[in-house]
Amino acid sequence: MNKLHIYLSHLEHNFTVLKGLIKPSTALIGVVKASAYGTDAVSIALCLEALGIDRLAVAYTAEGVALKKAGIKCPIMVFYPQHESLETLLEYNLEPVAYSVRILNKLQSLAVDNTLKPIPLHLKFNTGLNRLGFAPSIVEEIVSKSQSDYFNLISIYSHLAASEEQRPSQICETQIEKFLELKRKSKKIVSETVAFHLLNSSGIFNYSEHQHDAVRSGIALYGFANHPEWDAMLKPVSQLTSTILQIVSVKKGETVGYNSGWVAQHDAQIATLPLGHADGIGRQFGLGKIQVSINGKKASIVGNVCMDMCMIDVTKIDCHEGDEVELFGFKNSAEKVAKSGDTISYELLSNVGQRVERIIHR
Repeated sequence: MNKLHIYLSHLEHNFTVLKGLIKPSTALIGVVKASAYGTDAVSIALCLEALGIDRLAVAYTAEGVALKKAGIKCPIMVFYPQHESLETLLEYNLEPVAYSVRILNKLQSLAVDNTLKPIPLHLKFNTGLNRLGFAPSIVEEIVSKSQSDYFNLISIYSHLAASEEQRPSQICETQIEKFLELKRKSKKIVSETVAFHLLNSSGIFNYSEHQHDAVRSGIALYGFANHPEWDAMLKPVSQLTSTILQIVSVKKGETVGYNSGWVAQHDAQIATLPLGHADGIGRQFGLGKIQVSINGKKASIVGNVCMDMCMIDVTKIDCHEGDEVELFGFKNSAEKVAKSGDTISYELLSNVGQRVERIIHR
């Protein structure tokens, strides 16, 4: 059936590459949100912890709780904690990121009741992505508020909007200037132990001179960095495979799939795979837009992708029912497959459904 092979040796390789791009004193924060980009969050987190990752990061509280329950000891940041999840977050000793006055005020009210120890805290500022974060104009107010006995301020950071763009990038340059200014103001208030960080995966490759005290890596740990030269330095961690369920003969003029999505221009052999949009292969990948790899040759997905299946044209390929097919991995780069489907590797990787079996290779 369908399998997502996860190669921890490739994760270790990517970790080593990233460590080689930063100073020994720069901390590396490993992002394991969204099931570690569609793989297996616990296995990835355990591996990164063993490799010596400085800190892990997830998107939401539930992801961090699952890692804590699995025995992860490494500090875990929660990027986007929600108001109603903050008590649970603190119960499991996770590290909240405050990105709004509402969240910071709620944390402070909870901290009053948490007299045993101060709450570990990260502050996020919006320098131009315009998604989440405090306005730089109130940096002194927010940072000063974080200096109370109720908090242990760990880091102050922001996020670049287009770190993969060829330099010079106007938006990145503007964000960098804003971050340097808020850093300058913050350092007048905070202790020397507070870390500053700005770079994500592509930024580590493109703006290494702005690594500050830490960097955050998500997609690069899994083998991609949004540029062919950078991707070539990394190894894909995951490989999605399926098997041929059945091969049918289709005569010229007959159609394949829902809504007659493909019309045979010749007598054809069509193989059906037990993989569909419920498994992460969306309809945008059908109608001949992407190719899969089978027995060393490429075959196009024809017709519309179904919920549980998709069909490929194997007319010119020597293959049989039960043969393995690679959707993405080593022969088919997830980056190229995603681009052919008018999307990005992040979406393709993180969309792999939970009914696809995960196979961990250590």
